[in-house]
Amino acid sequence: MIRIIAILGVLFCAQAAIAQGFGGLARVDVAQSQVKDRGGDVLVELHLSQAVPYRVFTVDDPPRLVMDFREVLFDGMRNEVFLNSDGVSEARFGPFRPGWSRMVLDLTGPLAVFEAGMIVSQEDASGVLNVRLRETSSEAFAEQAGAATTPEWALQPDLPEKPLAKQRQQGDRAVIVLLDPGHGGIDPGAERNGVSEAVLMLTFARELKEALLRAGNFDVRLTRDENVFVSLETRVAMAHRVQADVFISLHADTVAEGVATGATVYTLADEASDAASAQLAERHDRSDLLAGIDLTRQGDEIATILMDLARLETAPRTDRLADTLVRELRNAVGEINNRPRRQAAFSVLKAPDIPSVLVELGFMSSPSDFENLIDPEWRAQAASGIAAALVDWVVADAAEARLIRQ
Repeated sequence: MIRIIAILGVLFCAQAAIAQGFGGLARVDVAQSQVKDRGGDVLVELHLSQAVPYRVFTVDDPPRLVMDFREVLFDGMRNEVFLNSDGVSEARFGPFRPGWSRMVLDLTGPLAVFEAGMIVSQEDASGVLNVRLRETSSEAFAEQAGAATTPEWALQPDLPEKPLAKQRQQGDRAVIVLLDPGHGGIDPGAERNGVSEAVLMLTFARELKEALLRAGNFDVRLTRDENVFVSLETRVAMAHRVQADVFISLHADTVAEGVATGATVYTLADEASDAASAQLAERHDRSDLLAGIDLTRQGDEIATILMDLARLETAPRTDRLADTLVRELRNAVGEINNRPRRQAAFSVLKAPDIPSVLVELGFMSSPSDFENLIDPEWRAQAASGIAAALVDWVVADAAEARLIRQ
C-alpha cells in the first residue's frame, strides 16, 4: 500500500521552498530515477531507498533547480540519467555539508516548480520524490526563486558572532592560519584517474596543518575538515570569524588548453596578470554556481570603498607572503611554475584586512604534477616549504608591525 505524504500544489511564493520531515539515510535507485518531458512540463522522479527530509527550490541567474536532502548517498549515479529532457542541460549531486546532500539541475530556461511531493511506501519506507516544472516568464521565475531561511534549513556551517577587530600580529602570540582546501562535496573540482581535487587538497591541508603545528607558534584552522561543500562567501567569513592572521587557499586545477606545470602562488587583483589566470579565477568562482548558491546579491558601494582602503595596508603584506612562499616552495620541491607569481580576481581572496593567497600546488592536467600531488613524500616537502615560508614571513611581518607601532 502507498500513501501520499506530501504532494504540494502550485508554488507561487517569493521563497519557493518545500520541506517535509522524515528520518533515516537513503540511497538513490539509479535504475528507476529519471527526468522526462510530459505534456509540455518537465518531470523529475527520484527514487530513494528511504524517505528523508527534503526541500525543493529554484535559483536564478542562471536558472537552476535545487533539491536538498537529509541525507542521500548518490553512489553509482551518473548525470546522464537526468539529461533526457530539453529543459535540463546538466546535473550535479553530492554532499553539501555534514548531514546534508544536494542535487542541482541546470535549466535551459525559466521553469518554475509547479508541483512537488514525496510518495512514501508503508511497506518498506522507500520514497519517490516527484517534481513537476512548468514554463513561466523570466520575471515570474526570478520573483519565485530562492530558498526559505527557516532555522531547520540553515545549511551553512554555524559560525560564532563576529568578534571585535583584531590587532595585527607582532610576534607575541600564536599566529592564526586558516587553510582553505578548495572545492568539496557536490563540487569535486578537477578530477583525474579517480582522484578529485577536493579530496586531494583536504589531504594536503591536513598534512600542512601538522607541519605548521610542528613548526610552533601557529594556531591552524581549516575551512572544511570533511569532503563537504563550503561556499566562497562562507570561506571568507570564516577567516574573519576565527580572526585569522593569514588565509591560504589550496588548489590543484586543470587547464583545458596549453601546458601548465608546477606550483603557482596567486594574489588578488581586479585585472588578471595573464589570460590563463583570468580563466582559472573564473572557473574557481563557478563553485558556488555549481552548488546551487544564489548569486544575485548586490554589492554595497560604501563597503567596497572601505574594503579598498583596508587593502592599502594589507596588499604589501600579502605580496611579501606570496614572494616568500614562492622562494621556499622552490627550495623545498625544486621545480615550480616558470611564472610562479600571478594575480587574478579570485573571490576567495577578498577579505580586505587579512593577507590572503591562493596556492595552486600543481596542475592535475599535467602527468608529472599529478604524480607529485599523489606522492606523500612530495607533498611532505611542499608542506615543509610552505611552513618555512610562513615562519619567515611571520618574523618579518611582526618586525614591521612593531616599527609601525613605535
